[in-house]
Amino acid sequence: MRFFKFANESAIWRRIALCVCVASMPLASLAEPMHAIAMYGEPALEPGFSALPYVNPDAPKGGTIRLAETGSFDSLNPWILMGNPVWPIFTQPGLLTESLMMRSIDEPFTLYGLLAESVETDPDRSWVEFTLRPEARFSDGAPVTIEDVMWSYETLGTKGHPRYTAVWSKVAKMERIGPRSVRFTFNTRDRELAMLMGMRPILKKAQWQGRDFDRSSLMAPIGSGPYVIDKVDPGRAISFRRNPDYWGRDLPVTRGMYNFDVIRYDYFADASTMFEAFKAGEIDVWRELVAARWDRDFDFPAIRDGRVVKSEIAHQRPSGIIGLVMNTRNPLFADWRVRQAMIEAFNYRFINMTLSGGKDPRITSYFSNSDLGMQPGPATGREADLLAPFAAQLPPGTLTGYSLPEGGTRAIDRQGIRAALDLLRQAGWRVQDGELRDAQGQPFRFEILLNQSGSAMRTSAETRQIVDIFVESLRNLGIRPQVTLLDAAQYVERTNNYQFDMTWYERGLSLSPGNEQLLYWGRSGVTATGSKNWMGMDSPAAEAMIAEMTRARSDADFHAAVRALDRILTAGRYVIPVSHSRISRLAHASRLDYPENTPLYGDWPGFMPETWWQEEKK
Repeated sequence: MRFFKFANESAIWRRIALCVCVASMPLASLAEPMHAIAMYGEPALEPGFSALPYVNPDAPKGGTIRLAETGSFDSLNPWILMGNPVWPIFTQPGLLTESLMMRSIDEPFTLYGLLAESVETDPDRSWVEFTLRPEARFSDGAPVTIEDVMWSYETLGTKGHPRYTAVWSKVAKMERIGPRSVRFTFNTRDRELAMLMGMRPILKKAQWQGRDFDRSSLMAPIGSGPYVIDKVDPGRAISFRRNPDYWGRDLPVTRGMYNFDVIRYDYFADASTMFEAFKAGEIDVWRELVAARWDRDFDFPAIRDGRVVKSEIAHQRPSGIIGLVMNTRNPLFADWRVRQAMIEAFNYRFINMTLSGGKDPRITSYFSNSDLGMQPGPATGREADLLAPFAAQLPPGTLTGYSLPEGGTRAIDRQGIRAALDLLRQAGWRVQDGELRDAQGQPFRFEILLNQSGSAMRTSAETRQIVDIFVESLRNLGIRPQVTLLDAAQYVERTNNYQFDMTWYERGLSLSPGNEQLLYWGRSGVTATGSKNWMGMDSPAAEAMIAEMTRARSDADFHAAVRALDRILTAGRYVIPVSHSRISRLAHASRLDYPENTPLYGDWPGFMPETWWQEEKK
């Protein structure tokens, strides 16, 4: 920037020159430190707020909450691809480790300062700067330093899980610009990066000196969060103990949170065993995902005598996608007509009535149940404009509208079977001697891979029931798939390496989709291990929509890009979707309570156990 000096000029010309200089200054210089940052618009809470709106700031401290997981674990490092880690360390943000900023689950995408006292960025968000709170401390009393921050970001970005390395490639420069400040400059036009840089776990650099970060380990990480790891029984149980000297206990963003003295997680072989343990009083909270079972199976002694109560918590988050995913890396499922045939053969209506009483609605798209979801009928306006350049390569229905078949009330949906057979014939398959074969006489055979421990949304028994009904339906097409059950470790190994034809798939989605969508659906995941792109989709259109989402400067443009992506995903016919619930059903010990004002996201990471407490004994 150049400044000009004029001799013998009048006062008015000096003012004009000053105005010209100010007008020509880069907008970056107008940035100022803020207490929070939002993807669009302004944060809901102004500086000086006393507590988050969905907490009880006067919640009592103390007591123990006993939670549960299925499967097992062999690592306390969830930030790498290797091993089978303790997921609560990762999925419960702020429990053990903290980030520079903290997400509010009452706003679609707003971050408030946690380890960082302020955040600063330019209007284009080409860079972001964070300043640490001077009082921030690790659980061992050591101060959290800029060296710890920069080491954590570089280590996660180069040795961590793909969720970190993908974003790190968009950082052109990381530099210390003050005793407590760090700046990230980006090489990509992406407004979300300023937000993502605030959400990385900060680890203690000194603890990892001389150790291989990218190897799984049972070493307890030192974090700055309100809890420390107390006891570990490898593969079976882990407990976290509240740190009475937690540095951030009086911050507005943590007031009323982290109330239990002890949080314990026990691991069970499968969800059925876990439910029996809950009924016996060995677990304090149970999330019920099937409406019919919520009505049918909760009449046991602890319910009748009041030791356990049932709570229903509404939410406004997207449905996400749940169902059977087809791996298009297998040439068998590379043809959209074959995938549509599988969807036609899956008699959802009968399955839903049989297993869940038909109470929960079907997932109609990846972002259904929210205003981010695609609308019925053809794409219009900005959404249509975004899709138009890719029209020739998009499957039928993407632009004109796509909907799932309804299915029939009987076990065999003849209309669906006829539609499936017609599609398979178009794709070159014929039934010969009772078996579906191609022109060379090769049979249509594939494997359905299942986790014998079940999943976050379904027990192993429920998933197997769904698959058994589906397999029986496929016999009417001359298809006899092999169903394989594996233990959790083997299942993770095979799905991380995409060694399956079809498997159970669950992907939760938020109201603030962005760069993580590339990890879910980006082309790099076709070959790179450990991504969530289990279907193996390689869609330039999808990647273009994700880029539009991260560059959007208004809600309208953002919504159009997400809806366009939703059309690409849904009409891509990669997953045979099942149902979802518009509420969370939690049965829990009556001594436990939670705030009356539940957040926008409802029962979501950051809600339970973070905002819950134990009632004092009367």
